[in-house]
Amino acid sequence: MRRIFSDFAYGAGPRQGCWWDETIAAPDWPIATGDIQTDVAIVGAGFTGISAALHLAESGVAVTVLEAGAPGWGASGRNGGFCCLGGIKLNDAQKRRRFGKDGAKACDEAEVEAVDLVGSLIARHGINADMHSRGETRLAHSTRAMDALRREADKGHGRLHEKHDLEAEGLNGQFLGGLTSDVGFALNPRKYLFGLADVAAAMGVRQFRDSAVLRLERGRRGHVLHTAQARIEADTVLICTNGYSSEDMPPWLAGRYMPAQSSVMVTRPMSDAELRAQGWTSDQMAYDTRHLLHYFRLMPDRRFLFGMRGGLFSSPRVEARIHARMRRHFDAMFPAWAEIEATNLWSGMVCLGRDLVPYVGPVPGTPGMFAGLAYHGNGVAMGTYSGRALARLALGEPAGLPVAMQGPLRRFPLGRFRRVVMQPAYLAYGLADQL
Repeated sequence: MRRIFSDFAYGAGPRQGCWWDETIAAPDWPIATGDIQTDVAIVGAGFTGISAALHLAESGVAVTVLEAGAPGWGASGRNGGFCCLGGIKLNDAQKRRRFGKDGAKACDEAEVEAVDLVGSLIARHGINADMHSRGETRLAHSTRAMDALRREADKGHGRLHEKHDLEAEGLNGQFLGGLTSDVGFALNPRKYLFGLADVAAAMGVRQFRDSAVLRLERGRRGHVLHTAQARIEADTVLICTNGYSSEDMPPWLAGRYMPAQSSVMVTRPMSDAELRAQGWTSDQMAYDTRHLLHYFRLMPDRRFLFGMRGGLFSSPRVEARIHARMRRHFDAMFPAWAEIEATNLWSGMVCLGRDLVPYVGPVPGTPGMFAGLAYHGNGVAMGTYSGRALARLALGEPAGLPVAMQGPLRRFPLGRFRRVVMQPAYLAYGLADQL
Protein backbone atom coordinates (compact mmCIF):
# COMPACT_ATOMS: atom_id res chain seq x y z
CA MET A 1 0.00 0.00 0.00
CA ARG A 2 1.13 3.56 -0.72
CA ARG A 3 -0.37 6.11 1.64
CA ILE A 4 0.47 9.78 2.06
CA PHE A 5 0.67 10.01 5.86
CA SER A 6 3.34 8.32 7.95
CA ASP A 7 2.93 4.71 9.05
CA PHE A 8 2.03 5.97 12.53
CA ALA A 9 -1.23 7.45 11.19
CA TYR A 10 -2.37 4.02 10.02
CA GLY A 11 -1.26 2.11 13.09
CA ALA A 12 -2.64 1.57 16.57
CA GLY A 13 -1.30 4.82 18.07
CA PRO A 14 -3.92 7.41 16.99
CA ARG A 15 -6.91 5.30 18.02
CA GLN A 16 -5.60 4.25 21.42
CA GLY A 17 -7.98 5.65 23.98
CA CYS A 18 -11.01 5.55 21.67
CA TRP A 19 -14.05 5.68 23.94
CA TRP A 20 -16.25 3.65 21.64
CA ASP A 21 -14.03 0.58 22.11
CA GLU A 22 -15.16 0.48 25.74
CA THR A 23 -18.86 0.44 24.87
CA ILE A 24 -19.17 -2.72 22.77
CA ALA A 25 -16.90 -5.65 21.97
CA ALA A 26 -15.85 -6.24 18.38
CA PRO A 27 -17.35 -9.20 16.52
CA ASP A 28 -15.09 -12.22 16.11
CA TRP A 29 -14.44 -12.20 12.37
CA PRO A 30 -11.92 -14.68 10.93
CA ILE A 31 -8.92 -13.81 8.77
CA ALA A 32 -9.36 -14.52 5.06
CA THR A 33 -7.40 -17.60 3.96
CA GLY A 34 -7.19 -19.80 0.89
CA ASP A 35 -9.18 -19.44 -2.33
CA ILE A 36 -12.51 -17.61 -2.06
CA GLN A 37 -15.14 -17.23 -4.77
CA THR A 38 -17.72 -14.46 -4.45
CA ASP A 39 -20.05 -12.34 -6.55
CA VAL A 40 -18.97 -9.03 -4.97
CA ALA A 41 -15.81 -8.30 -2.98
CA ILE A 42 -15.89 -5.19 -0.80
CA VAL A 43 -12.65 -3.56 0.32
CA GLY A 44 -13.30 -1.80 3.63
CA ALA A 45 -15.72 -2.70 6.42
CA GLY A 46 -16.85 0.74 7.51
CA PHE A 47 -20.24 2.36 7.05
CA THR A 48 -19.92 2.32 3.25
CA GLY A 49 -18.74 -1.25 2.90
CA ILE A 50 -21.13 -2.78 5.41
CA SER A 51 -24.09 -0.80 4.05
CA ALA A 52 -23.24 -1.99 0.54
CA ALA A 53 -22.91 -5.57 1.78
CA LEU A 54 -26.24 -5.50 3.59
CA HIS A 55 -28.12 -4.05 0.62
CA LEU A 56 -26.53 -6.56 -1.76
CA ALA A 57 -27.34 -9.46 0.55
CA GLU A 58 -30.98 -8.38 0.55
CA SER A 59 -30.91 -9.05 -3.21
CA GLY A 60 -29.43 -12.52 -2.76
CA VAL A 61 -25.90 -11.65 -3.87
CA ALA A 62 -22.87 -13.51 -2.44
CA VAL A 63 -20.72 -10.87 -0.73
CA THR A 64 -17.27 -10.94 0.87
CA VAL A 65 -16.02 -7.98 2.95
CA LEU A 66 -12.31 -7.49 3.58
CA GLU A 67 -11.16 -5.24 6.44
CA ALA A 68 -7.48 -4.32 6.77
CA GLY A 69 -7.60 -4.20 10.57
CA ALA A 70 -9.92 -5.27 13.34
CA PRO A 71 -13.68 -4.66 12.97
CA GLY A 72 -14.33 -0.97 13.57
CA TRP A 73 -10.65 -0.11 13.25
CA GLY A 74 -11.07 2.74 10.75
CA ALA A 75 -12.98 6.00 10.77
CA SER A 76 -16.38 4.34 11.18
CA GLY A 77 -15.37 2.93 14.55
CA ARG A 78 -13.77 6.06 15.95
CA ASN A 79 -15.68 9.12 14.67
CA GLY A 80 -17.83 11.56 16.60
CA GLY A 81 -21.13 9.81 15.91
CA PHE A 82 -22.93 12.72 14.22
CA CYS A 83 -25.55 11.57 11.70
CA CYS A 84 -26.21 14.88 10.01
CA LEU A 85 -26.09 17.07 6.94
CA GLY A 86 -22.77 18.25 5.54
CA GLY A 87 -21.35 15.48 3.37
CA ILE A 88 -21.60 17.90 0.43
CA LYS A 89 -19.38 20.76 1.59
CA LEU A 90 -20.73 23.50 -0.67
CA ASN A 91 -22.95 26.38 0.34
CA ASP A 92 -26.27 27.08 -1.38
CA ALA A 93 -24.83 29.60 -3.83
CA GLN A 94 -21.99 27.30 -4.85
CA LYS A 95 -24.38 24.39 -5.44
CA ARG A 96 -26.70 26.51 -7.59
CA ARG A 97 -23.79 27.94 -9.57
CA ARG A 98 -22.27 24.53 -10.30
CA PHE A 99 -25.33 22.30 -10.64
CA GLY A 100 -28.22 24.67 -11.30
CA LYS A 101 -31.35 25.14 -9.23
CA ASP A 102 -32.60 21.58 -9.72
CA GLY A 103 -29.15 20.09 -9.13
CA ALA A 104 -28.76 22.05 -5.90
CA LYS A 105 -32.16 20.85 -4.74
CA ALA A 106 -31.17 17.26 -5.53
CA CYS A 107 -28.04 17.67 -3.38
CA ASP A 108 -30.09 18.93 -0.44
CA GLU A 109 -32.61 16.13 -0.79
CA ALA A 110 -29.83 13.53 -0.95
CA GLU A 111 -28.34 14.72 2.32
CA VAL A 112 -31.70 14.48 4.09
CA GLU A 113 -32.32 11.07 2.53
CA ALA A 114 -28.93 9.88 3.82
CA VAL A 115 -29.84 10.81 7.39
CA ASP A 116 -33.26 9.20 7.02
CA LEU A 117 -31.68 6.00 5.67
CA VAL A 118 -29.59 5.57 8.82
CA GLY A 119 -32.64 6.11 11.00
CA SER A 120 -34.69 3.62 9.01
CA LEU A 121 -31.98 0.94 9.16
CA ILE A 122 -31.66 1.34 12.93
CA ALA A 123 -35.43 1.09 13.36
CA ARG A 124 -35.96 -1.77 10.92
CA HIS A 125 -33.21 -3.95 12.36
CA GLY A 126 -33.65 -3.02 16.02
CA ILE A 127 -30.09 -1.72 16.45
CA ASN A 128 -29.34 -0.24 19.87
CA ALA A 129 -27.11 2.68 18.90
CA ASP A 130 -27.67 5.07 21.84
CA MET A 131 -29.47 7.58 19.64
CA HIS A 132 -30.20 11.08 20.94
CA SER A 133 -30.56 14.70 19.76
CA ARG A 134 -33.30 16.03 17.52
CA GLY A 135 -31.39 17.65 14.70
CA GLU A 136 -28.26 19.70 15.33
CA THR A 137 -27.43 23.24 16.36
CA ARG A 138 -24.81 25.48 14.79
CA LEU A 139 -23.39 27.97 17.29
CA ALA A 140 -21.95 31.35 16.30
CA HIS A 141 -18.37 32.05 17.36
CA SER A 142 -18.38 35.69 16.15
CA THR A 143 -20.69 38.63 15.46
CA ARG A 144 -20.19 38.15 11.74
CA ALA A 145 -21.11 34.48 11.98
CA MET A 146 -24.21 35.31 14.03
CA ASP A 147 -25.35 37.79 11.37
CA ALA A 148 -25.02 35.00 8.79
CA LEU A 149 -27.14 32.67 10.94
CA ARG A 150 -29.84 35.34 11.19
CA ARG A 151 -29.91 35.62 7.39
CA GLU A 152 -30.28 31.83 7.11
CA ALA A 153 -33.12 31.87 9.63
CA ASP A 154 -34.86 34.61 7.61
CA LYS A 155 -34.81 32.20 4.64
CA GLY A 156 -36.47 29.49 6.71
CA HIS A 157 -33.35 27.36 7.16
CA GLY A 158 -33.77 26.68 10.87
CA ARG A 159 -34.82 27.88 14.29
CA LEU A 160 -32.82 30.87 15.55
CA HIS A 161 -31.46 31.29 19.08
CA GLU A 162 -30.11 34.64 20.22
CA LYS A 163 -27.36 34.66 22.84
CA HIS A 164 -29.81 35.18 25.70
CA ASP A 165 -31.74 32.07 24.58
CA LEU A 166 -28.84 29.65 24.81
CA GLU A 167 -28.77 28.99 28.55
CA ALA A 168 -32.53 28.36 28.58
CA GLU A 169 -31.96 25.87 25.76
CA GLY A 170 -29.23 24.19 27.83
CA LEU A 171 -26.58 25.20 25.26
CA ASN A 172 -24.54 27.75 27.15
CA GLY A 173 -20.91 28.36 26.20
CA GLN A 174 -18.74 31.01 24.58
CA PHE A 175 -21.21 31.57 21.74
CA LEU A 176 -23.25 34.51 20.40
CA GLY A 177 -26.31 32.53 19.37
CA GLY A 178 -27.25 29.58 17.22
CA LEU A 179 -29.41 28.02 14.54
CA THR A 180 -31.07 24.60 14.90
CA SER A 181 -31.94 22.24 12.07
CA ASP A 182 -34.39 19.43 12.78
CA VAL A 183 -32.48 17.02 10.51
CA GLY A 184 -30.06 14.61 12.13
CA PHE A 185 -29.30 12.79 15.36
CA ALA A 186 -26.36 11.49 17.34
CA LEU A 187 -25.41 7.87 17.98
CA ASN A 188 -22.69 5.49 19.09
CA PRO A 189 -20.97 4.83 15.74
CA ARG A 190 -19.39 1.55 16.80
CA LYS A 191 -22.72 0.12 17.99
CA TYR A 192 -24.36 1.23 14.76
CA LEU A 193 -21.60 -0.27 12.60
CA PHE A 194 -21.58 -3.59 14.41
CA GLY A 195 -25.37 -3.70 14.38
CA LEU A 196 -25.34 -3.41 10.59
CA ALA A 197 -22.53 -5.97 10.37
CA ASP A 198 -24.49 -8.48 12.47
CA VAL A 199 -27.52 -8.08 10.20
CA ALA A 200 -25.33 -8.54 7.11
CA ALA A 201 -23.70 -11.65 8.60
CA ALA A 202 -27.13 -13.14 9.32
CA MET A 203 -27.91 -12.68 5.62
CA GLY A 204 -24.83 -14.66 4.63
CA VAL A 205 -22.23 -11.92 4.11
CA ARG A 206 -18.70 -13.17 4.82
CA GLN A 207 -16.67 -10.61 6.81
CA PHE A 208 -12.92 -10.89 7.37
CA ARG A 209 -10.60 -8.95 9.67
CA ASP A 210 -6.84 -8.31 9.32
CA SER A 211 -7.16 -9.04 5.62
CA ALA A 212 -5.72 -6.02 3.84
CA VAL A 213 -5.93 -6.19 0.06
CA LEU A 214 -2.33 -6.00 -1.14
CA ARG A 215 -2.87 -6.39 -4.88
CA LEU A 216 -5.71 -6.14 -7.39
CA GLU A 217 -5.64 -7.66 -10.87
CA ARG A 218 -7.96 -8.72 -13.65
CA GLY A 219 -9.08 -12.33 -13.44
CA ARG A 220 -10.98 -15.01 -15.30
CA ARG A 221 -14.32 -14.05 -13.74
CA GLY A 222 -13.64 -10.37 -13.28
CA HIS A 223 -11.18 -9.45 -10.55
CA VAL A 224 -8.68 -11.13 -8.26
CA LEU A 225 -7.85 -9.64 -4.86
CA HIS A 226 -4.77 -10.80 -2.99
CA THR A 227 -4.35 -10.57 0.78
CA ALA A 228 -1.48 -12.00 2.82
CA GLN A 229 -3.26 -15.36 3.15
CA ALA A 230 -6.07 -15.41 0.60
CA ARG A 231 -6.89 -15.13 -3.08
CA ILE A 232 -10.41 -13.83 -3.74
CA GLU A 233 -12.09 -14.04 -7.15
CA ALA A 234 -15.03 -11.71 -7.67
CA ASP A 235 -17.20 -10.50 -10.51
CA THR A 236 -17.43 -7.02 -8.98
CA VAL A 237 -15.26 -5.04 -6.55
CA LEU A 238 -16.36 -2.11 -4.39
CA ILE A 239 -13.66 0.19 -2.98
CA CYS A 240 -14.93 1.57 0.34
CA THR A 241 -11.79 2.83 2.08
CA ASN A 242 -12.46 6.61 2.20
CA GLY A 243 -9.79 8.41 4.31
CA TYR A 244 -7.81 5.19 4.70
CA SER A 245 -7.44 4.66 0.96
CA SER A 246 -4.17 3.82 -0.73
CA GLU A 247 -2.58 5.49 -3.75
CA ASP A 248 -2.40 2.14 -5.56
CA MET A 249 -5.58 0.34 -4.50
CA PRO A 250 -6.54 0.90 -7.31
CA PRO A 251 -3.94 3.18 -9.01
CA TRP A 252 -6.73 5.45 -10.30
CA LEU A 253 -7.26 6.71 -6.74
CA ALA A 254 -3.81 8.29 -6.56
CA GLY A 255 -4.15 12.01 -5.84
CA ARG A 256 -7.96 11.98 -5.94
CA TYR A 257 -8.68 12.03 -2.19
CA MET A 258 -7.31 14.09 0.68
CA PRO A 259 -7.07 12.42 4.09
CA ALA A 260 -7.31 14.90 6.95
CA GLN A 261 -7.07 14.15 10.63
CA SER A 262 -9.82 14.81 13.15
CA SER A 263 -9.33 14.43 16.90
CA VAL A 264 -11.84 13.68 19.64
CA MET A 265 -11.90 13.73 23.43
CA VAL A 266 -14.49 12.43 25.88
CA THR A 267 -14.77 13.53 29.50
CA ARG A 268 -15.70 11.51 32.53
CA PRO A 269 -19.43 11.47 33.35
CA MET A 270 -20.54 14.78 34.88
CA SER A 271 -22.99 15.39 37.68
CA ASP A 272 -26.11 17.50 37.27
CA ALA A 273 -24.45 20.22 39.33
CA GLU A 274 -21.41 20.28 37.03
CA LEU A 275 -23.63 20.47 33.97
CA ARG A 276 -25.64 23.33 35.47
CA ALA A 277 -22.44 25.19 36.36
CA GLN A 278 -21.67 25.52 32.64
CA GLY A 279 -25.31 25.82 31.60
CA TRP A 280 -25.03 22.94 29.13
CA THR A 281 -27.72 20.38 29.97
CA SER A 282 -29.10 19.56 26.51
CA ASP A 283 -28.36 16.35 24.63
CA GLN A 284 -28.46 18.33 21.36
CA MET A 285 -25.48 17.72 19.09
CA ALA A 286 -23.79 20.94 18.04
CA TYR A 287 -20.89 22.47 16.18
CA ASP A 288 -19.56 25.98 15.83
CA THR A 289 -19.35 28.27 12.81
CA ARG A 290 -15.58 28.22 12.41
CA HIS A 291 -14.08 26.92 9.16
CA LEU A 292 -11.87 24.72 11.33
CA LEU A 293 -14.90 23.80 13.34
CA HIS A 294 -15.40 22.17 16.72
CA TYR A 295 -18.16 19.60 17.21
CA PHE A 296 -19.54 18.51 20.56
CA ARG A 297 -22.42 16.89 22.42
CA LEU A 298 -23.52 15.64 25.81
CA MET A 299 -23.96 11.87 25.61
CA PRO A 300 -26.62 9.78 27.36
CA ASP A 301 -24.20 8.73 30.13
CA ARG A 302 -23.41 12.45 30.76
CA ARG A 303 -19.94 12.29 29.30
CA PHE A 304 -19.18 15.21 27.00
CA LEU A 305 -17.67 14.58 23.55
CA PHE A 306 -15.60 17.32 21.93
CA GLY A 307 -13.84 17.13 18.58
CA MET A 308 -11.86 19.31 16.19
CA ARG A 309 -9.68 19.19 13.10
CA GLY A 310 -6.35 17.43 13.73
CA GLY A 311 -2.88 18.04 12.34
CA LEU A 312 -1.41 17.77 8.86
CA PHE A 313 1.31 15.41 10.04
CA SER A 314 1.22 12.35 12.25
CA SER A 315 3.58 11.12 14.94
CA PRO A 316 3.39 10.51 18.69
CA ARG A 317 4.72 14.03 19.29
CA VAL A 318 2.22 15.64 16.90
CA GLU A 319 -0.60 13.62 18.45
CA ALA A 320 0.32 14.88 21.91
CA ARG A 321 0.35 18.48 20.65
CA ILE A 322 -3.09 18.09 19.07
CA HIS A 323 -4.50 16.63 22.27
CA ALA A 324 -3.09 19.56 24.26
CA ARG A 325 -4.51 22.07 21.78
CA MET A 326 -7.88 20.36 21.87
CA ARG A 327 -7.92 20.62 25.65
CA ARG A 328 -7.12 24.35 25.48
CA HIS A 329 -9.96 24.94 23.03
CA PHE A 330 -12.36 22.95 25.18
CA ASP A 331 -11.43 24.92 28.31
CA ALA A 332 -11.86 28.24 26.48
CA MET A 333 -15.29 27.31 25.13
CA PHE A 334 -16.57 25.68 28.33
CA PRO A 335 -14.66 27.40 31.15
CA ALA A 336 -16.74 25.91 33.98
CA TRP A 337 -15.42 22.49 32.97
CA ALA A 338 -11.74 23.39 32.89
CA GLU A 339 -11.04 20.94 35.72
CA ILE A 340 -13.17 18.10 34.32
CA GLU A 341 -10.99 15.14 33.39
CA ALA A 342 -10.84 13.92 29.79
CA THR A 343 -10.64 10.15 30.06
CA ASN A 344 -10.33 9.35 26.36
CA LEU A 345 -8.54 11.06 23.46
CA TRP A 346 -7.99 9.72 19.94
CA SER A 347 -7.69 10.66 16.26
CA GLY A 348 -8.79 9.38 12.86
CA MET A 349 -8.94 10.27 9.19
CA VAL A 350 -11.75 12.06 7.39
CA CYS A 351 -11.64 12.29 3.60
CA LEU A 352 -11.98 15.40 1.41
CA GLY A 353 -12.63 15.68 -2.31
CA ARG A 354 -11.19 18.47 -4.42
CA ASP A 355 -14.66 19.60 -5.51
CA LEU A 356 -16.09 19.25 -1.97
CA VAL A 357 -18.62 16.64 -3.13
CA PRO A 358 -18.62 12.87 -2.38
CA TYR A 359 -17.94 10.54 -5.26
CA VAL A 360 -19.88 7.32 -5.90
CA GLY A 361 -19.34 5.65 -9.24
CA PRO A 362 -17.19 3.48 -11.48
CA VAL A 363 -13.42 3.29 -11.41
CA PRO A 364 -12.63 4.47 -14.96
CA GLY A 365 -10.98 1.90 -17.19
CA THR A 366 -11.79 -0.98 -14.84
CA PRO A 367 -15.15 -2.59 -15.65
CA GLY A 368 -16.90 -4.07 -12.65
CA MET A 369 -15.11 -1.88 -10.10
CA PHE A 370 -16.78 0.98 -8.22
CA ALA A 371 -15.73 3.36 -5.44
CA GLY A 372 -17.40 5.57 -2.86
CA LEU A 373 -15.52 8.16 -0.83
CA ALA A 374 -14.96 11.80 0.22
CA TYR A 375 -17.66 12.41 2.84
CA HIS A 376 -15.98 15.44 4.43
CA GLY A 377 -16.29 14.19 7.99
CA ASN A 378 -19.96 13.17 7.64
CA GLY A 379 -19.56 9.47 6.98
CA VAL A 380 -22.29 8.14 9.25
CA ALA A 381 -25.05 9.34 6.94
CA MET A 382 -23.21 9.77 3.66
CA GLY A 383 -21.22 6.53 3.94
CA THR A 384 -24.39 4.54 4.60
CA TYR A 385 -26.15 6.27 1.70
CA SER A 386 -23.20 5.77 -0.66
CA GLY A 387 -22.99 2.10 0.30
CA ARG A 388 -26.59 1.59 -0.79
CA ALA A 389 -25.82 3.39 -4.07
CA LEU A 390 -22.76 1.18 -4.66
CA ALA A 391 -24.90 -1.90 -4.10
CA ARG A 392 -27.30 -0.68 -6.77
CA LEU A 393 -24.43 -0.08 -9.21
CA ALA A 394 -23.07 -3.57 -8.54
CA LEU A 395 -26.52 -4.94 -9.41
CA GLY A 396 -26.56 -2.97 -12.68
CA GLU A 397 -29.23 -0.59 -11.40
CA PRO A 398 -29.32 3.24 -11.34
CA ALA A 399 -27.48 4.53 -8.28
CA GLY A 400 -30.28 6.92 -7.31
CA LEU A 401 -27.83 9.74 -6.64
CA PRO A 402 -27.75 13.44 -7.51
CA VAL A 403 -25.64 14.14 -10.57
CA ALA A 404 -23.22 16.08 -8.39
CA MET A 405 -22.10 12.87 -6.63
CA GLN A 406 -21.45 10.98 -9.85
CA GLY A 407 -18.17 12.69 -10.61
CA PRO A 408 -15.71 13.07 -12.01
CA LEU A 409 -13.41 12.73 -9.01
CA ARG A 410 -10.69 15.23 -9.90
CA ARG A 411 -7.07 15.01 -8.79
CA PHE A 412 -5.57 17.36 -6.26
CA PRO A 413 -2.43 19.21 -7.38
CA LEU A 414 1.02 17.90 -6.37
CA GLY A 415 0.08 14.22 -6.31
CA ARG A 416 1.23 12.36 -3.22
CA PHE A 417 2.65 15.63 -1.85
CA ARG A 418 -0.79 17.26 -1.96
CA ARG A 419 -0.96 17.75 1.81
CA VAL A 420 1.26 20.79 1.19
CA VAL A 421 -1.74 22.65 -0.22
CA MET A 422 -3.54 22.17 3.09
CA GLN A 423 -1.02 24.22 5.06
CA PRO A 424 -1.90 27.62 3.52
CA ALA A 425 -5.59 26.60 3.51
CA TYR A 426 -5.51 25.85 7.24
CA LEU A 427 -3.69 29.14 7.86
CA ALA A 428 -6.27 31.08 5.84
CA TYR A 429 -9.14 29.33 7.61
CA GLY A 430 -7.59 30.05 10.98
CA LEU A 431 -7.27 33.74 10.17
CA ALA A 432 -10.85 33.87 8.84
CA ASP A 433 -12.10 32.23 12.04
CA GLN A 434 -10.79 35.22 13.99
CA LEU A 435 -13.01 37.66 12.11
